[in-house]
Amino acid sequence: MKLHEYQSKAVLAQAGVPVPKGSVADNAEDARRIAEQLGGRVVVKAQVLMGGRGKAGGVKLFDDAESAGNFTRELIGKRLVSVQNPQGMVVERVLVAEQVDIAEEYYLSVLLDRDVQKLVVMISAKGGMDIEEVAATDPEAIARLHVDPAWGLCDYQIREALRQASIPPHARSQMVTMIKRLVRAYVDADADLVEVNPCAWTTDGRLVAADAKVSIDDNALFRHPDLAGTAEDSADDPIEAEAAKRGIAYVRLKGDIGIIGNGAGLVMCSIDEVAAAGGRPANFLDVGGGAKADRVKACVELVMMDPGIKGLLINIFGGITRCDEVARGILEALQQLDLKVPVVARIEGTAADEGRKLLEGSPLVSATTMREAAQKIVALAYG
Repeated sequence: MKLHEYQSKAVLAQAGVPVPKGSVADNAEDARRIAEQLGGRVVVKAQVLMGGRGKAGGVKLFDDAESAGNFTRELIGKRLVSVQNPQGMVVERVLVAEQVDIAEEYYLSVLLDRDVQKLVVMISAKGGMDIEEVAATDPEAIARLHVDPAWGLCDYQIREALRQASIPPHARSQMVTMIKRLVRAYVDADADLVEVNPCAWTTDGRLVAADAKVSIDDNALFRHPDLAGTAEDSADDPIEAEAAKRGIAYVRLKGDIGIIGNGAGLVMCSIDEVAAAGGRPANFLDVGGGAKADRVKACVELVMMDPGIKGLLINIFGGITRCDEVARGILEALQQLDLKVPVVARIEGTAADEGRKLLEGSPLVSATTMREAAQKIVALAYG
């Protein structure tokens, strides 16, 4: 689960990492009040989980509280669109924080290196840039330091990594402390990513996490009830965000054939069969076990939120899930959503005969096997 910047900075601050003072607001008056408390010289940042928010007009510096409040009024409710996220995301809140006078920008992150089964700290003197770009154009600018799971990190190891990353000597002492605290934050928060970019060296000689990105392991959310409540707000895709609100397991892909199934394995097989038939899967969606008609309808509705959908494949093998309930949900969706794309369904298992009988006479196309269903939907969608 991805956290917003203000949440990420709160996680880091709990571990003792220096972050700029600031607070979150969802209206202009609160933003103006926060800016006044910070002396008026602030930055207002849209809290949306998308790249390029600055270029999209979601980040702006101000020298007075009134202007910060006015900008917030314009920003709340606005949809920001960027190259990274062409569909855009609506701004619901902003972070109002003190401005940081940056002299130098560095990069720090902590993540899991699955190849060696250890945490790895990534360090670069080229902060403020996408680390992927740095890795592609100048891989030697990134130093990697693995964390021993038993002994942790020693100062001399960190200092050597800082030297390899060309971090200036004047920043190394504070960065040793910051790196150890970032590792602590990673462990304490059950994170799968902690990133500080830029890690700013200020004109008055302080090291500050000017921006932060933290992602939490979903399976550990029960240990973090303060963050679990924001799960539906954590997706950087608007349809995935809506799916989280509805409690539906959905991942958006880049294709145009919508896919609904029950059970992760069956859905993955459906995706493979569609691809093998020459189609482009648009999503992963698992309705879950024992799904009732209203949930099936909600799943169809969710898939069809993607305007690029050209066809829909529904693949159900009923065990706990009753196929007649699935059929009722499909019929409700067909009647109420006025679908303009072909729909192919393969229904087998518990109450399958009853489900097929309910679907007789509908515009839905039936199939007896998963492969046949995939071939039919691809032919109908692209024919």
